[in-house]
Amino acid sequence: MSDKIACDHCHLEFSPDVMIKDGEHYFCCNGCQGVYHLLTDEGLDSFYDKAKNVKLAPPTLQYEDSSNFNAPAFYDKFVKINSDGFSEVSLIIEGIHCSACVWLNEKALHKMDGVVEANINFTNNKAHIVWADDVVKLSQIIDMIRAIGYNAFPYDASLQEAHANKVRKDYYLRMAVAIFAAMNVMWIAVAQYAGYFTGITQEMKTILNIAEGVLATPVLFYSGWVFFRGAYYGLRNKVVNMDLLVATGALLTYVYSVYITVMERGEAYFDSVSMIITFVLIGKFLEVLSKKSAVDTLDVIGKHLPSEVKVLQNGKIESIKLEDISVGDIVVVSSGERVLIDGEILKGEGSFDESNLTGESEPIYKKIGDKVISGTISIDADVQYKATKDFEHSTLSNLVTLLESAINKKPKIEQLANKLSEHFSTTILALSFITFFVWWLWPHDFETALMVGISVIIIACPCALGLATPVATLVGLSLGAKKGILFKEAAQLETMAKADVLVLDKTGTLTHGKPEVVKENIFHEFDKTVLYSLVKTSKHPVAQGVKKFVQAEDEILFDEYMQIPAKGIVARVNGSLIVGGNYKLMQENGVESSFESDKTLFYFAIDKKIVAVYELEDKIKDGAKELVDTLHTKGIETVMLTGDHQKSALYVGEKVGISQIHFELTPEEKLAFIDKLHKDEKVVVMVGDGVNDILALAKADIGIVMGSGSDIAIDVGDVVLLNDSLRSLLDSFKIAKTTFTLIKQNFAISLVYNGITIPLAMAGLIIPLVAAISMSVSSLLVVGNSMRIKMKWNK
Repeated sequence: MSDKIACDHCHLEFSPDVMIKDGEHYFCCNGCQGVYHLLTDEGLDSFYDKAKNVKLAPPTLQYEDSSNFNAPAFYDKFVKINSDGFSEVSLIIEGIHCSACVWLNEKALHKMDGVVEANINFTNNKAHIVWADDVVKLSQIIDMIRAIGYNAFPYDASLQEAHANKVRKDYYLRMAVAIFAAMNVMWIAVAQYAGYFTGITQEMKTILNIAEGVLATPVLFYSGWVFFRGAYYGLRNKVVNMDLLVATGALLTYVYSVYITVMERGEAYFDSVSMIITFVLIGKFLEVLSKKSAVDTLDVIGKHLPSEVKVLQNGKIESIKLEDISVGDIVVVSSGERVLIDGEILKGEGSFDESNLTGESEPIYKKIGDKVISGTISIDADVQYKATKDFEHSTLSNLVTLLESAINKKPKIEQLANKLSEHFSTTILALSFITFFVWWLWPHDFETALMVGISVIIIACPCALGLATPVATLVGLSLGAKKGILFKEAAQLETMAKADVLVLDKTGTLTHGKPEVVKENIFHEFDKTVLYSLVKTSKHPVAQGVKKFVQAEDEILFDEYMQIPAKGIVARVNGSLIVGGNYKLMQENGVESSFESDKTLFYFAIDKKIVAVYELEDKIKDGAKELVDTLHTKGIETVMLTGDHQKSALYVGEKVGISQIHFELTPEEKLAFIDKLHKDEKVVVMVGDGVNDILALAKADIGIVMGSGSDIAIDVGDVVLLNDSLRSLLDSFKIAKTTFTLIKQNFAISLVYNGITIPLAMAGLIIPLVAAISMSVSSLLVVGNSMRIKMKWNK
């Protein structure tokens, strides 16, 4: 063995006869030699200082051709273009052993021209890479990863479920072994305790200790392996974590018990070892369940997704891959099938179950011209519809992506908890050693000092502190998703819980957003084809109401056409100026009118002369007054900002109970109002649905968008209400407030628990077995308290 030489790259040892000598260096293969020189040439040779004690896998050349990563099919499935125009992909880096490996990969990628960002998560080896595709190709990035001795393959979110189930099953097996052995250990312990009162020989006590030791060994080294593994990786990364506390306490107790059994003196504590691992493993399992609940949340929306969809092509129904659907394809859905692509019904009618998305249990009847949403289920409808989005941009795909993002983004309060946990374990370990030496020096009893020191290590619970936020947050996100409320980030629950002011748009938010013409006032004859053509392409609800009322069959093409946000439309045709919109737009274009009404008005003018005025009425949504009244009782003031005219705004405000009303506002004026609230140090929640709201939505601390709103508004918003219901808006406040309150309660439970139990353990009033039980109980209390969110809504 002593004759073997270590490879200067991978550190594996081989006989000098098979090694490649390169100057003063030795390599086991050409791959290691190539990687070594690559790192040295690139100035990355300090990697070997960081990984000098780590054995690496020698590079292999048996990889698939990296050019496959440039294929259009690969890009369509795995690569996205971000808002800055850069390409981004998630990869799993294979072969990462330690933090030095992460450092090496990140450094190597950052040195490449065109790579904007390269972040690798050490816990799951997942890399998020952003690059300029016109400067460097993905295949070149893959080649660099392979060149330094690693491999990469695309990350598929659908594999999360399989991975979560695998981890859960592993814990089930470890827990089964621990519980079985611990129960038998306790039966033996009962015999020992009984012997204290009836008399027991040392020989019999030793036999019972050996039996306990045999049962405790698999509990410690198999069931408890998760703690040793976690402690090892923690120490290797210079982190003292909860796993180290558990592993240290249990191992010291086990070693001491073995010594007592062999020397046949004193009391063994194999029962404590078994119960420590068993109870703390239950607490650890709660973390696995909390991660599984995140996967379940996604599963509620996207479970049982088939890979193909039926389309009508050349008069025949054919099945094609979900990813191959294009906008404009005719999709066929039969009763009982799930809608996978957003679209508009062309043929057929029937009821659809939208409960997975909106939380509404009542079926929704749809007919020709109505929209169908991906993720919903056809109850009795056999329809053909035109795809309005491809799968990547569909509602269902966006929901899954946004939920994954929300689960990964941590609230500020959780970041604080993580910082506390980092120092917590180190402090406890120090207190344990101090306690051990104090007890050893004063009573001069090693056994008592060891047991007290171990009790301090075990009873301290950073686990409860660590679980305080994520479990409550995940339950809140899950509940919101099931009720049709999509929080794009977990951090938004915390921000929303602290809100002072709710700012509401009127049309489409407080009202249904589909005003209908209740009266037509014509002052001069005109060609209604001109009016129909003017409003046809506008997405504004008022314009849509006028379009529905006019219903001309023909249309004309304008020489000029411009939509003015929150005001209307200006166009020119054959030299004539055509203006349609609110009174403010008329004034800006030199058109005067004395027409008045408490309804919403749409003025139509040709060559600066009013030819018609349409009076529209929009019904107020159910639950609007309840929302305002409830928020007022909670100290949250409500404000209405609308581009509509004064009378219509005041009418709606009076009906729902809002006294602060600002009307005829432009998008810039709405933005300025949000800025003013921020100067007054208010936490602002803005609710809107249209293009005219996007500036205010982006500026507010939390922007809430109705699911029927414009695509750009949904992109800008932080929270999406899929069912457009104001009751959902009220529920979103309740969920955020309840979640944040429970998080604070969880912190209190954790801190009070540790504040009381640690001094008691240091005083020698708690044995290790009780310490393990109480530690797990604290975690159970935190998780149980978090679950009260669900219990409250299920009543």
